Amino acid sequence: MDATITPQVRAKVGGWPRHVVGLGVVVAGLLALFARDAGDMAAIWWTSSTYEHCLVILPIVGWLVWQRAPVLAEVRPRAWALPLLWVAAGAFGWLLGEAAGVAVVRHLALVMMIQGAAAVMLGRGVLAALLFPLSYALFLVPAGDMLVPPLQTLTARICMVLLGVVQVPAHLDGVFITTPGGWFKVAEACSGAKFLIAMTALGVLVANLGFRSWRRRAAFMLLALVAPVLANGIRAFGTIWVAQYKGAAAAGSFDHIVYGWIFFAIVIVIVLAIGWRFFDKPADAPPIDRLAVLAEAEKQRSTFPLTLAGAAVLAVAAVAPLWSAAAIRAGAQPIPAAAHLPEVAGWTRIAATDGTLWKPRFDGADRLLLGRYRDPAGAEVDLAVALYATQERGRSLVGYGHGAVDPEGPWSWAANLPAPLGAQAESIVAPGAVSRTVLSFYTVGAMETGSAARVKLETLRHHLLGGSQRAAALLVSSEDRRGGRGAIERFLSALGPADKAIDQIAAGR
Repeated sequence: MDATITPQVRAKVGGWPRHVVGLGVVVAGLLALFARDAGDMAAIWWTSSTYEHCLVILPIVGWLVWQRAPVLAEVRPRAWALPLLWVAAGAFGWLLGEAAGVAVVRHLALVMMIQGAAAVMLGRGVLAALLFPLSYALFLVPAGDMLVPPLQTLTARICMVLLGVVQVPAHLDGVFITTPGGWFKVAEACSGAKFLIAMTALGVLVANLGFRSWRRRAAFMLLALVAPVLANGIRAFGTIWVAQYKGAAAAGSFDHIVYGWIFFAIVIVIVLAIGWRFFDKPADAPPIDRLAVLAEAEKQRSTFPLTLAGAAVLAVAAVAPLWSAAAIRAGAQPIPAAAHLPEVAGWTRIAATDGTLWKPRFDGADRLLLGRYRDPAGAEVDLAVALYATQERGRSLVGYGHGAVDPEGPWSWAANLPAPLGAQAESIVAPGAVSRTVLSFYTVGAMETGSAARVKLETLRHHLLGGSQRAAALLVSSEDRRGGRGAIERFLSALGPADKAIDQIAAGR
């Protein structure tokens, strides 16, 4: 008999209040289970200019749901077991992100679990109606920091091309541009990443609202991605060009006004105007295909007790933090207070009292040991050792802002250099064109590498399967004018293998 009831009749049976309340309880439970990640995401939205657009994503999702209210009123919500697989995928993703110390993966996984909870608690027909709003919620994830370095480099190269067009002599060194008008750095804030990320979110929304054709949607998204990158390169070029003829003070004022208020607003208007010309979806067109949604609702042949569905979502999600806590506790070993930098044959410890201060950044390290050494020939090197008993959120060996360059310090990355096996070599630069070479060695357990990706993978393996949780970094650095690469290699020869040196330092010997 039930099979003959139409969706319209079934909707009159009700069920929405119970399912909405149930979903609210489950989402509240997920936010409680992963409160630190939810809090971290909210803090990033509120404090980071790169992700402040995330504050409007939830209202947009709410508006998209409200648009679909007439169709939702014809669909009866029914709990559905199949999307528990999506919840499980999110929980496993969170476990991987926690194990590897990658915040963006944890944040993505939390959003996935909430998406899965909505599908489980509301059913197939409602999922069909809300597929785009739930997918659009992925823009709540503050992701995109990895775009900053390549965008810095690309912006610098665009500047060089445009400076060549206007015949301004310029020299490019990494992200540093030298012209007769001064020395310029394409800093992280000048990479254009925040505008590209926000433009991507806007582009996806407009592509859904304005186009039916997938080809037109793809073409519009290409425009939305390319335009902010080119615009940022033009803006950076304009700043350097103004400095060339009006001075640095005028260039700073120009950059603040153009970057903050005018230029990118114009770019948005231009992109939207171009897109408007090719819209193929009428303004009064329904946001979704009503008949397709009702057909999807009819395809759900099984149901699931609502209370059991909510309990299942929370149980599946809870496995991840419980597993992580157990594995990490099993392999954690404290770093002794006696840990100290070694004496190195042929080198003498001295105070670091002159030159541009260099201090690598390793937030949350149990020990961060810094020292300067000088040999009889007068060459000087700086040694830094960061020790972690275990890596947790906020206490990761590698990650954005960690390593040889502190984003808040005077040094900036200039280029990668050839490196010995198991190490990473970089050239970094401070104001005044002071350059420094840094060799970095990382260890996780018994593994030594210079690759941040390998650190993440080994950390993930230890967090998932158990084993020693200790992680460390050993960095040897020297200003090029005080010995540079040659001094570093002589120092490392006297110090011995980096992994053994780390073991001795961590043991306090």
